[in-house]
Amino acid sequence: MGYTKSTKLNRLITEWPRGCVLTAQHLKSIGFSGHLIVKYRQGNWIRQIGRGAYILQGDVVDWSGGLYAIQTQQKLNIHVGGRTALEMLGYAHYISDKHRKIFLYGEKMQKIPAWFIDHDWQIDIQYCSTNLFPNDCKIGLTKRKEREYSIQISSAERAAMEMLYYVPNKVGFDEAMLIMENLTSLRPRVVQVLLEVCNFVKVKRLFMYMARKHAYSWVTKIDFSKVDLGKGKRVIVPNGILDKEFQITVPKMEEEVTY
Repeated sequence: MGYTKSTKLNRLITEWPRGCVLTAQHLKSIGFSGHLIVKYRQGNWIRQIGRGAYILQGDVVDWSGGLYAIQTQQKLNIHVGGRTALEMLGYAHYISDKHRKIFLYGEKMQKIPAWFIDHDWQIDIQYCSTNLFPNDCKIGLTKRKEREYSIQISSAERAAMEMLYYVPNKVGFDEAMLIMENLTSLRPRVVQVLLEVCNFVKVKRLFMYMARKHAYSWVTKIDFSKVDLGKGKRVIVPNGILDKEFQITVPKMEEEVTY
């Protein structure tokens, strides 16, 4: 019996992906009872970081290892998006780590697990539950390898629109404009579909405004007539000037800048 228990513990340690959180529900699904989980915790083989969430004792686990559990074990449609995804893809590498934030996005009314929110990841986690895109919309999502696991993040096309969702409150207009300057090779087909299914008029207008400002070659391949831009003006920046084409207010100095 002791040999069997030892073998099971060895399997747990060997098969546990380094850098990851494993949930109690997942551990039970692969053959580790609640009794064994308690035993391993008391024996300092694993450490509880929140209700029903565990890491290997001595392992270094960051927010991405927690997100891995949310995506693959709890099957929640929550992903890395916006500015964070653009950073990870190399489009916003100049952003200072001093005030770095991690932007996660989920479907409208989708709650992020309490164990993830309550744990101190030593970084500012910004979670956005929104209907920016329709529920179950997988367009513009991709996988990124992290140590011994992978997490789902937005592609540059989707991440750019998610970033603009936060302008100007959590992401500044000038910062977004600077990041957009790097997006020279977006896939027009992906951009087209995302613009057509996007539910936020402000985001679509702002995206098109910035894309036109930077005069990307892929912009000529977008059929803007298929994009619903709504009616009326939208205030993006208070006390700004009105861009007549997209009917949004932009910083007064913006119209003087040539990109």
